[in-house]
Amino acid sequence: MISPPFLKKGDAVGLVAPARKISGPELSEAIKIIEKKGFRVVKSPHLFASENQFAGGDLLRAAGMQQMLDDKEIKAVFAVRGGYGSVRVVDKIDFRLLLQYPKWLVGYSDFTVFHNHLINLGIESLHATMPLNFAGNTPEALESLFDVLEGKKPRYQWQAEPFNRQGKARGVLAGGNLSVLYSLLGSSSFPDMSGKILFLEDLDEYLYHIDRMMMALKRAKILENIHGLVVGGLTEMHDNTVPFGKTAEEIVRESVEEYDFPVAFGFPAGHQPDNRALIMGSTVYLEVTKEGPVLDFH
Repeated sequence: MISPPFLKKGDAVGLVAPARKISGPELSEAIKIIEKKGFRVVKSPHLFASENQFAGGDLLRAAGMQQMLDDKEIKAVFAVRGGYGSVRVVDKIDFRLLLQYPKWLVGYSDFTVFHNHLINLGIESLHATMPLNFAGNTPEALESLFDVLEGKKPRYQWQAEPFNRQGKARGVLAGGNLSVLYSLLGSSSFPDMSGKILFLEDLDEYLYHIDRMMMALKRAKILENIHGLVVGGLTEMHDNTVPFGKTAEEIVRESVEEYDFPVAFGFPAGHQPDNRALIMGSTVYLEVTKEGPVLDFH
């Protein structure tokens, strides 16, 4: 896997909107934070475009992403927010210059499309908080983002959860938002998960949707071939009038109970204030003990 060069103070950071639209005031605080960290902000020319829910039409959003990728002065590209839309533009983008002159692509949620597409292209990316969320993030979430961008590979240790399964594993980290990952099944953006450490998180889904998506991954023989599972936030879940009968965590646990790889719940990432940075495509070491899990990128 290609690991993009780390950033130095004064480097340019590009802001792009590949999915849902955003306004200037929604980014003002994040721009201050990025500049305070010592980086220059470059906005995509049509960053604040609007077409229904989207930040402009598909071709416009793809062009904005292409410009950020092709500009050799820009060392990292932040998706300013998620929502929905990246899957509509990913096939309109030429990644050849990115592979020749790698840079960090940063985002989460809908940006899961790019993380997994880039794994197939052989380049690491950064699953981390986005500018829309900066003002509400924990200090630890923001520190982890900028620490990785500046070359500090993380080692995370967090508290034990009752649904954890102990064990050790090594593999390339893949995955992201479960709903988005599920939507990529069978496409050129879905990586070979054999031997991978799979990370999953999700927001605002019905419990039976979680079950359906986990069943799809299982029936596609994705789950039986991974080396480990890390589960982040499964937040703001919904139920029907007739209860599904299980929590989201119970659904995930049940989906993998027949396998023997280590499973770690409660990782601080996803749609929550404490959204720690993860290097997607990087080889990681996962160890789950009764004291708690460790995820090491060194």
